[in-house]
Amino acid sequence: MPEPWSTLLTFSLALVGALVLVFVVSALASLIVRVAARGRDWAAILIRRARWPFRVALLIVGVWIAVALSFADVSWRAVADHALLIALISAGAWLVCQVLLFAADVSLSRYRIDVPDNRVARRLHTQLQIVRRLVVVIVVIVAIGAILLTFDGVRAVGASVLASAGIVSIVAGLAAQSVLANVFAGVQLAFSEAIRVDDVVVVDGEWGRIHEITLTYVVVMTWDQRTVVLPCSYFTSTPFQNWTKYGSELVGAVEFDVDWRVSTDGMRNRLSQVLAETPLWDGRTEVLQVTDATGGMVRVRVLVSSADSAALWDLRCVVRESLVEWVRDQDVSSLPVQRVLVGDPGEGRRHVPAAEGSSDARDRAGLFSGTADGEARASEFTAAIPVVQSEDRDSREHPLADPARDD
Repeated sequence: MPEPWSTLLTFSLALVGALVLVFVVSALASLIVRVAARGRDWAAILIRRARWPFRVALLIVGVWIAVALSFADVSWRAVADHALLIALISAGAWLVCQVLLFAADVSLSRYRIDVPDNRVARRLHTQLQIVRRLVVVIVVIVAIGAILLTFDGVRAVGASVLASAGIVSIVAGLAAQSVLANVFAGVQLAFSEAIRVDDVVVVDGEWGRIHEITLTYVVVMTWDQRTVVLPCSYFTSTPFQNWTKYGSELVGAVEFDVDWRVSTDGMRNRLSQVLAETPLWDGRTEVLQVTDATGGMVRVRVLVSSADSAALWDLRCVVRESLVEWVRDQDVSSLPVQRVLVGDPGEGRRHVPAAEGSSDARDRAGLFSGTADGEARASEFTAAIPVVQSEDRDSREHPLADPARDD
């Protein structure tokens, strides 16, 4: 058999053997993991995460061995070895990322966020989300650096690059100032617990839940299923409301404007019946108070509490609907009314002047009341002002012009 054909046959056999070895080793590794886990959930997670990167790494190693056995003295061997080394570094980085992500998934699986008291779970979910992304970024950067160092030219300029790293870092920091600010803000949010995944927040007048926190932006899902994407720096520089910072329990208000004839005791009894019949109420707060009485009506405020914001909204609607129906059907007199006076406002009320000198006259006497005393006082302010004749005024102003002085 000619030399090239024998070489190809050897390479083919080595390659087939490498493929078989890859699947055998992969199956054995899966079996070992399942036996070690003893039916636990984390075994399935690890196998699902690491199966393909592990197989790819084994396949690259098998191909490298096949090439080394089949092509010992060929001119392109160095290029092939370099390419396989780069592929192996990439597969190794992929495998490391998947193993680290598996560790994060196992940690998160112990803390559920679909339960009422989930503050600790939401904190860990938020922090691990940021840590996962940081780890992936670091592994990728290290892998890229390792790949670059496989080139002789890169190793030759490594010293000069390190020498100028300070200047480059300053220039890069100025150029990417906003990006770096968002990255640092994302890390700050994750570990300061200002917001967590599944927190209920109000931002820019929008009510929603924190759906995702990345290194540069935060995703908020609003109540009507819209997606609001905000930079991480927004939450470190702008005030916002976090309704679940220290717990999910909330107190809400329902207000009514009703007539003065309303029966507050009847409303309280109806409120107690409604709250006792609904599972939305958590039993903490039940208050009905009259908080205002202006404009011809009284304002009744009802305070109720619930386990979370979504249940509180529904509870407020239930209370409002039930009390509105009670007022409409059981206490009609308390419905809001507006009183309008039609006709002469003075009709039926005629003014009868008091006798002069009576106590009522003296009490009502004023500057312009029309009584004798009032007129006398008014004359002191409205009496005529004496006018000086022009001749007399000229004489007073020019005493030398007075004829009597000439004598």
